[in-house]
Amino acid sequence: MNPNIPSVDQLKEIALPAPVSYAPQTWGWWALLGVLVVAVLLVGARRYWQWQRDRYRREALVRLAGLQTSDDQLKALRELPELLKRVALSMPSPWNAKPVGALGGEDWQAFLVLHSAQPLPADFSQQLAQLAYAPDSTLLAMPSDQREHLFNTCKRWVECHHVAA
Repeated sequence: MNPNIPSVDQLKEIALPAPVSYAPQTWGWWALLGVLVVAVLLVGARRYWQWQRDRYRREALVRLAGLQTSDDQLKALRELPELLKRVALSMPSPWNAKPVGALGGEDWQAFLVLHSAQPLPADFSQQLAQLAYAPDSTLLAMPSDQREHLFNTCKRWVECHHVAA
């Protein structure tokens, strides 16, 4: 065997450098990490609180979708004003707000418009009163496009109404 030809036996292990820690080396980085962790926790807590606060809204939208696809349109139309009133009662409100349960007529219309993000029909509260108190024959004679418009208006109001924080 020729001594000038390298062999596998002559290979030696390469010395590796000392390991480097990924932990911050100065207190400033630890402080920044602490601030970031606190900020993430605060944002998460705020989002969770908002999600919990809007639970009534999600439940109302599920019920509204069920009413809209219901086979018994008369019952669905009768329940629509009650659903909006329940949503209004469930809204968080400031301490000095008027009791929502007693509102009716122009006061109810003013409340709906005040808390609406989009314009509402001028006679929206009258339409809701008609749904609640009109004879069955009047509601059954209502055109389907008018029913759809009422359901869509109620859905928009439930989705986008303003809540006093």
